[in-house]
Amino acid sequence: MNSDYLDKMQVNAILRNHPIALVGPLPPPSGGMANQTRQLAHLLIESGLHVELVQVNPPYYPSWIGKIPFFRALFRLIPYLLRLWRATGKVHLLHIMANSGWSWHLFAAPAVWIGWWRRIPVIINYRGGEAESFFNHSWRWVRPTVIRATFVVVPSSFLEAVFFQRDILTRIVPNIINIKYFYPKNNHIKHNINLLVARNLEPIYDIGTALKAFALIKNNYPSAKLNVAGSGESRVDLEQLSQHLGIAESVNFTGRLDNKEMAEIYRQTDLLLNPSLADNMPISLLEALACGVPIVSTNVGGIPHLVKDGKTALLVDPSDPQAMAVAAIRVLDDPDLATVLRKNGLAIVQDYTWPTVREQWFSVYRDALQDSGLKTNGAAS
Repeated sequence: MNSDYLDKMQVNAILRNHPIALVGPLPPPSGGMANQTRQLAHLLIESGLHVELVQVNPPYYPSWIGKIPFFRALFRLIPYLLRLWRATGKVHLLHIMANSGWSWHLFAAPAVWIGWWRRIPVIINYRGGEAESFFNHSWRWVRPTVIRATFVVVPSSFLEAVFFQRDILTRIVPNIINIKYFYPKNNHIKHNINLLVARNLEPIYDIGTALKAFALIKNNYPSAKLNVAGSGESRVDLEQLSQHLGIAESVNFTGRLDNKEMAEIYRQTDLLLNPSLADNMPISLLEALACGVPIVSTNVGGIPHLVKDGKTALLVDPSDPQAMAVAAIRVLDDPDLATVLRKNGLAIVQDYTWPTVREQWFSVYRDALQDSGLKTNGAAS
């Protein structure tokens, strides 16, 4: 055995003696951060670590409470703080999945301060694609919390730059793609053209632009179909828009799907459309890459850091249905281009699989424990 392998085995043994609290949302709804929280918890436990999972978005009981905006926040916040306090009494490390806006103020920030108060090393795993605009008007409130963390970890160089502009150093650990579910189809039997949008139905993802682009695409491919896989507040408006555009019979709003169902849809898809207005490292793009699906996406936020225009995707400006349609038709018309995008995408996926990402997370955990002064000789502190 080489020394690197022995070092990794030793680190793994050390971490098994230091329980971790993982704080974050869980599906439903099946957003990127919720899916990543659930997946990371499962993979850490499979790797032999003890994980206390603290969910920030449990279902409302009774359900009618969820319809009252201010009250529903308080209804979740108080039980959440109690669960968080109990969990931090049992662990040696706190890993917080953090986002922008009220999610930061209500859930991430209290977790950081509780961890700091209890003298537990705290890792802020910041994932908000709207970080720049959020920090621009809230940084004076956010910074005192951020500097209490042992490490700030981000999934992309895009967010690394956002924090660096504010004199905060970060470490990059990317999102995880589960290739057990997401892999290419083995055959390439010709079928009708199928396109896919795989985002929650929320204004920030601007699915209306994808619908308008699809209406233009159908001028070239009249039999093309579009699956819109996701759930959210904008569904009725988007269904009405598809009616207005005359494409309703060709658009299927699938609702929320699990990983197996999503993987099957990808394997029947010729092209992914991603029209988001702000983004970080969308898991839907990783899923498409892993399934060998070419991508046309907006060039916002961290997306150009994940995929490269003309190499692993075609990138267009946001809110421009014409540009998105032209790029999509270019891919559909050119099998050689589609093959290049597909092969290059599959080549980069290994950087986001668990065997690679696991060692990066374990390195962060080890360094956080050492920086905090906890013993890392295999004995609990």
